[in-house]
Amino acid sequence: MRWERGRRSDNIEDRRGMRVSGKGLAGGGIGAIVLALVAMYFGVDPAVVLNQAGNVAPTQQEQPTTFSPEEERLKEFMSVVLADTEDVWGTLFQGSGQTYQPPKLVLFSGAVQSACGFAEAAMGPFYCPADQKLYLDMSFFNDLAQRHDAPGDFAQAYVVAHEVGHHVQTLLGISEKVHAARQHAGEAEGNAMQVKMELQADCFSGVWAHHANKQRQVLEPGDTEEALAAAAGVGDDRLQKQARGYVVPESFTHGSSEQRMRWFNRGMQSGDPGQCDTFKAARL
Repeated sequence: MRWERGRRSDNIEDRRGMRVSGKGLAGGGIGAIVLALVAMYFGVDPAVVLNQAGNVAPTQQEQPTTFSPEEERLKEFMSVVLADTEDVWGTLFQGSGQTYQPPKLVLFSGAVQSACGFAEAAMGPFYCPADQKLYLDMSFFNDLAQRHDAPGDFAQAYVVAHEVGHHVQTLLGISEKVHAARQHAGEAEGNAMQVKMELQADCFSGVWAHHANKQRQVLEPGDTEEALAAAAGVGDDRLQKQARGYVVPESFTHGSSEQRMRWFNRGMQSGDPGQCDTFKAARL
């Protein structure tokens, strides 16, 4: 990905030098099991697993920390990708008579306190609608490359663009409507709604890639394949097969590898957010 000359975003909140102390999920047991399952996925709604009741409030303490040149370069890359999403979505929102309000990207190490609760890095990257911030421990990219077979800078950019996609859903009122609908739905129906949310965020990330390349020619040979590999690597079917040895489609919350690749590609080929309406699609 050609990114070095790109604009840097000021919407980065670096908490990598902070350590969070306090309880996560209450008492272990089933809570720990839930966390272990959710840790297989990235981008999950943190309200599903974050500690919300009965726990000691976490505290954050800043500690002297030094970072390697590689880590600092990765932070700079994240800043450029975030800035690029700001430019693309700012233009798209303006074209529809709206104003885009960019999110902040919070970089952390190990654990973090968000407006949605306390989260550990094992959850992977997530978006918190309560404070409109993206949360990312950059060590996740090692897992993305090694466990999910998705190395490369454009795979990393896809992760950020996917979480920004959830922010776009919040700004458009989609997240609120889905959340309200899930309150009255059964487990299977609620899971199906969540899959549509995730696939739409994948499509929105593809929309970003389309316009970023059209306007600034950021793509290099192999970049698209990197993003598709990342989308496939975190498909529910692949993750369940790894963890359980078998697949339970009714329990999907993010979509299959094939679905995630197809919806990312749909957004990337069209560049049209209107093509990302997974809620009205005849086929996911």
